[in-house]
Amino acid sequence: MVSGKTINLGVIGWPIAHSLSPAMQTAAIRAAGVDYSYIAMPVRPDALQGAVDGLRSLGFRGFNVTIPHKTAVIGLLDEIDEDARRIGAVNTVVNQDGRLLGRNTDVAGFLLGLSRQGVEARGRRAVILGAGGAARAVLWGLLREGASGVTVAARNVVKAKDALTDFSKDVEIISWDDSIFARALQSADILVNTTPLGMTPNLDAAPPVDWACVRPEAFVYDIIYTPARTRFLREAETRGHRVQSGAAMLVGQGAEAFRLWTGIRPDERAMETALLDALRASAEEE
Repeated sequence: MVSGKTINLGVIGWPIAHSLSPAMQTAAIRAAGVDYSYIAMPVRPDALQGAVDGLRSLGFRGFNVTIPHKTAVIGLLDEIDEDARRIGAVNTVVNQDGRLLGRNTDVAGFLLGLSRQGVEARGRRAVILGAGGAARAVLWGLLREGASGVTVAARNVVKAKDALTDFSKDVEIISWDDSIFARALQSADILVNTTPLGMTPNLDAAPPVDWACVRPEAFVYDIIYTPARTRFLREAETRGHRVQSGAAMLVGQGAEAFRLWTGIRPDERAMETALLDALRASAEEE
């Protein structure tokens, strides 16, 4: 029961009704048996500063940040960590005695998906499909963990190079239409889709991967979580690849946020069950 002793958490975004964070974080709170509450708060872009100041003043222990505030919120915080700086986005804020500390837990979430399948990035070669905001988190995670080489393959190589200019010394950026793409696939130990191709409702879409070029032992990861098995993953599975959907990344980033706020490592299985239940309920409403 919420009382005057309850510690408040939440998520801000615009719109926010679609957020799955309340389901996951509430499950984590219940499993941990702690007196916390987590709520979704719609915040218009022009009201962001007032909202952040208000959450600080109200003593919220922390909050998640989702679209469209992940970059804009940075200038309103007292400090950001290295992950947030390299990715250029904050998705988790911790209130430490009135100081707001910005974090990005997407890297932790992405790496959870690897560790669940027993995959290590260190010393491995990876190919990332897409060059948007999600790709930056995946790219930085792979580099941070010591991947021996990373290639980013995108539909528009000019836009990709512009978006990843600060990673230019660490990564090869190529076009899907380039002959080099096939060679990159042939050497990949890890193949990650960060594009929205195949996401609900466009279930028939998929990145243009020639599976004949991908070695059977390559690990295939799609950060999309609706549907649980995209066309991209289904094609990989039919060829014997180990695969991972984006549900692990979503749960992992939420679990790391919970740990930062509470100091408790949450029950990830409880969070994943709540996530899947929420996804099923959302699908039934559509």
